[in-house]
Amino acid sequence: MITSARVSYGQTGSSAKVDMSMNAEGSRVWARLTGSNIGRCIAVVLDGYVRSAPTVSTEIKGGSSEITGDFTIEEAEDLANILKSGKLPAPAHIINDTVVGPSLGREAITAGLNSFLIAFIVVLMYMIFYYSRRAGMVADIALIINMFFIMGVLASLGAVLTLPGIAGIVLTIGMSVDANVLIYDRIKEELRAGKGVKLAVADGYKNARSAIIDANLTTLLTGIVLYIFGTGPIKGFATTLVIGIITSFFTAYFITRIIYDSFLKRNMKLTFATKLTENAFNNLKINFIGRRKIFYAISGIIIVVGIGSLVTKGLNPGIDFTGGRSYVIRFEEPVSSTEVASLLGEVYGENPMVVIYGNENQVKITTKYKVDEPEAESEVEELLYQGLQPLLPEGVDQANFLQNYRQSSQTVGPTIAFDIMIKAMYAIGFSLLIIFLYILLRFRNWQFGLGALTALVHDVLIVLGLFSIFYGILPFSLEIDQTFIAAILTVVGYSINDTVVVFDRIREYIGLYRKRERAEILNLALNSTISRTFSTSLSTFVVLLSIFVFGGEVIRGFTFALLLGVVIGTYSSLFVATPVVFDSIKKGGTERVLRGKKSS
Repeated sequence: MITSARVSYGQTGSSAKVDMSMNAEGSRVWARLTGSNIGRCIAVVLDGYVRSAPTVSTEIKGGSSEITGDFTIEEAEDLANILKSGKLPAPAHIINDTVVGPSLGREAITAGLNSFLIAFIVVLMYMIFYYSRRAGMVADIALIINMFFIMGVLASLGAVLTLPGIAGIVLTIGMSVDANVLIYDRIKEELRAGKGVKLAVADGYKNARSAIIDANLTTLLTGIVLYIFGTGPIKGFATTLVIGIITSFFTAYFITRIIYDSFLKRNMKLTFATKLTENAFNNLKINFIGRRKIFYAISGIIIVVGIGSLVTKGLNPGIDFTGGRSYVIRFEEPVSSTEVASLLGEVYGENPMVVIYGNENQVKITTKYKVDEPEAESEVEELLYQGLQPLLPEGVDQANFLQNYRQSSQTVGPTIAFDIMIKAMYAIGFSLLIIFLYILLRFRNWQFGLGALTALVHDVLIVLGLFSIFYGILPFSLEIDQTFIAAILTVVGYSINDTVVVFDRIREYIGLYRKRERAEILNLALNSTISRTFSTSLSTFVVLLSIFVFGGEVIRGFTFALLLGVVIGTYSSLFVATPVVFDSIKKGGTERVLRGKKSS
């Protein structure tokens, strides 16, 4: 019933006091309570503890009260905060707690920065190698400016840069190349059509704009969904991803155009390919549509095997979804995960899950011992120390153990674990829905939406299936947790990015080649965009590979999911999404459907 509580000062200004206000109902109860208890104390109680016990001096009407005493400013502020916290409907308990030791935190920062620098240098070199020195340098300048923009926006927002946040920036490096690739490939097409450089540049930017906007908007939508439904580090990843998408579009489209306009005014010679890459992917005539049933069969087999593994073997849910406590412990010598589990089973009553985490002298321990009792944290840590004592050097006490051997710990209560799981399901379902609706509205027919949605479901099922198959086989953690959901949604955004570029080209070609068969039109669109697909997928894959190798154990499973997603998303955009569009269009209705027109 308390609406406000604030610190003020007495008439002399020498001591602090607390002014408290109540709502109408509270005012009536408070008047009755104080009127019948003049001269007695009324206790202020929070979570079972008496925080203050002021004496009632008179009946208080109107709901405005003044609590005085020999309060320091800090004591008065504490009391005001306690009174305001009384508006909470339930006592406060810690249901999610994460501790990262300085050693692991320092290693994570170093690993994140190393992966960032390596990915950044590789992408800069690739753009020069593939698109010539001058064109590559322009793209690199845009990329460097983009990094300054991202850092500046993050600093202005006061954002905390977590390891997933660094991963988001590194991923942005790979994805920001996409807009430059789209522009450069269109300029090369215009040059091959016989246009002069100035006109080719202008038309290249104009014709690439639609595909760039569609591709960035779909990825932006998944980033927004991640931010809305994610918590903690996932919000950090989503924040950097969304900022990166917006800034990369600005730098790749507008900054580079300003530079090229400057070059053209000075009549500088411009080329957009090297001798090695000039004829790469030209005149391809791959029959994607004609061979679609072969790839349907390949996808079907992988999905069936994956579902079989999901049913029989299942996944490895992390404590985000099950609740529990996890500890990363680093010993001075290599240890056996079986021995660690056996020692802790003696003190916990059942063996916890123990896996080697990075190096052979480091393990990740997950237990559900008394997870329903938040106040049992100290007991769990004491038993952890007792169980692992035989593996520790002599003279190591519990305080020393927790400070120097415990690298990190995380506690997730069962209630919040259920909430996280529900949010994750909403995030995936909602992202698929809004992408389907966006494609439906943008391309004005359900066939494109069906093709995109089928490809996305295909990608999610295969990534889930492969995580189930490789769980327990690969030498790193494949837990299904919040970061995995972030990876799935990023895969969805990346995959639809690739698919939309193909769809945009189909829409363009159907207007140019009105009398051609639908299979020929779709094959032309797929073959003409494969250069862009190769460059974007390769640059993104190399960036993610650098995170996977150098980014540290903490996000290795997350990066592995993204690596799988890039490969599978590229595959589905070529061999699933467009073939499904083809199969869903009735024969003879190509132009009417693809152009979004009603039949006459």
